[in-house]
Amino acid sequence: MEYESSSSIWDGVYYYPHLFGGLMLTAALLGLSTSYFGGLGFSSLPYMWSDLGIFHKKKCQKKRIRVYMDGCFDLMHYGHANALRQAKALGDELVVGVVSDEEIVANKGPPVLSMEERLALVSGLKWVDEVIADAPYAITEKFMNSLFNEHKIDYIIHGDDPCLLPDGTDAYALAKKAGRYKQIKRTEGVSSTDIVGRILSSLKDTKACENHDDSSSLPGIALKGSQSNSAHISQFLPTSRRIVQFSNGKGPGPNARVVYIDGAFDLFHAGHVEILRSARQLGDFLLVGIHTDQIVSEHRGKGHPIMHLHERSLSVLACRYVDEVIIGAPWEVTKDMVTTFNITLVVHGTVAENNSLLAGEPDPYAVPKSMRIFRMLDSPKTITTTSVAQRIVANHEAYVKRNAKKAENEKKYYAEKVYVSGD
Repeated sequence: MEYESSSSIWDGVYYYPHLFGGLMLTAALLGLSTSYFGGLGFSSLPYMWSDLGIFHKKKCQKKRIRVYMDGCFDLMHYGHANALRQAKALGDELVVGVVSDEEIVANKGPPVLSMEERLALVSGLKWVDEVIADAPYAITEKFMNSLFNEHKIDYIIHGDDPCLLPDGTDAYALAKKAGRYKQIKRTEGVSSTDIVGRILSSLKDTKACENHDDSSSLPGIALKGSQSNSAHISQFLPTSRRIVQFSNGKGPGPNARVVYIDGAFDLFHAGHVEILRSARQLGDFLLVGIHTDQIVSEHRGKGHPIMHLHERSLSVLACRYVDEVIIGAPWEVTKDMVTTFNITLVVHGTVAENNSLLAGEPDPYAVPKSMRIFRMLDSPKTITTTSVAQRIVANHEAYVKRNAKKAENEKKYYAEKVYVSGD
């Protein structure tokens, strides 16, 4: 048995004064003097009282459970974030595998976002500890052994929705057979398939609008085979509990430097992650204002936003660089806002949607500029919500074909859906 120096005795006296005093009182009642203990010396006391477990420190550390979850994470949304939050709750450390572009093409069709962009999105989530790039779509025996032996993974996690390979077999069959598989609840109301459908529908509606008044918010083209926007009503039902689960639950300290940045944050992408990272580095607390659906629609046109206010709020809250959000922030940053939230600095990225400012509209940052607390922040990436949508437009035939099959699976899922416990 190992013991540290005699200073651990005094630790015992400090943390267990009543017990130590009781031992001394017992000795006195038995007619033993304290000099007897002094004669023994403190160095020998730990051996006499070691069975009490007080005067020695066990060098024992609980094993940390490592869990693994993989995915394509294309057009990443709050459903992905919630899945990873649930996965993290099943262990201590979460390792996430990001499926390679080649594997996505072979199993699902062309990805919208590049591997670099998807890695940035996954790494930017507050629940993720490690990321494995170019993970396989199916858990092969070789890869599973690599997870267990090299990455020290204890359990492989996936949602309760089926994940089938093109041949109809279960992608996680080996993990289940090994007894190292755990399941989480699918997040209702959103999927990458649904988002692609919303984009295709909004662009079709925009084209129809162009034929009437020549005005558009995105460069539209005729999207043969895509459905109308009414066919893509969001299934998302926001709850206060979900917001609490995503929130840090902490406010800024009394002397914290609060940085404020606002925007639509529609189709949350790698550019959003990087600008939020840059903004957070300028202070101690990052407050993000998320504009209402009405404000976004007024400034970006029909079909916007693609994601609704609460959906966008959850995506931003999931980012590890964000401390708090204002759900439905006003377009203009007012003096009252600055005072209420004790804002030290207001920032805005150099890359933004081209039509984000209406003609003749007052500068939304006039107040912070007059207070000399405004700063333009160089956007690390040029990607925008519009540029992401344009990628889908450029390959619309492939995405319409991909979505037709997946939409049927989604429809079947909702038709046969049963209650599954979890959060």
